[in-house]
Amino acid sequence: MLSEMKAALFDLDGVIVDTAKYHYLAWKRLADELGAPFGEKDNLRLKGVGRMRCMDIILELGGLSMAEAEKERQAARKNAWYVEYVSAIGRDEILPGAEAYLESLRERGLGIALGSASRNAPLILKRLGLAGLFDAVIDGTIVSRSKPDPEIFLAGAAALGTEPGSCAVFEDSEAGIEAAKRGGMYAVGIGAPEELRGADMVVRGLYELAPAARID
Repeated sequence: MLSEMKAALFDLDGVIVDTAKYHYLAWKRLADELGAPFGEKDNLRLKGVGRMRCMDIILELGGLSMAEAEKERQAARKNAWYVEYVSAIGRDEILPGAEAYLESLRERGLGIALGSASRNAPLILKRLGLAGLFDAVIDGTIVSRSKPDPEIFLAGAAALGTEPGSCAVFEDSEAGIEAAKRGGMYAVGIGAPEELRGADMVVRGLYELAPAARID
């Protein structure tokens, strides 16, 4: 039950802030340069996935092969473009209810951690003015295995000193939901129920869990 949790672990993109559009723009820019077909439908395959796996998917779409060193270089170019885009984001891009819900959990004394594949998570939290609401940030610089592997959430639970079974994970991707369940955690899906069938519960956004921030 959500009310019985002792710690909360949050994905970033699509849960706290919508930076997916910036990821798409950067991957699209790279795919175009490489001559790989890439559209919004293809972009769904990248949701919740680590950077190098995303790079592999781009190459698969284009029927391309590339040495590891070159893959790293191209992925770094994409990341530089992404950082350029997100460096301009501000508090107005925090998703509805996210800050209010985080503050309500803080008032209840729960541990709060971020579990995001993005290596830019600390930068984004700082730009949003939300860094102070998190006790730990587990990102792509700390873990090596991408969701649906539960490593990132297990690391978050450990950082908070909480057993996995007492943690709730807030995720907007199937890979993230699967990672939470594989880690023995309560999974809250953010989005459409038909896209998050493995979740224990699904809400449209964190505003549904923060009464003071409810919207129509």
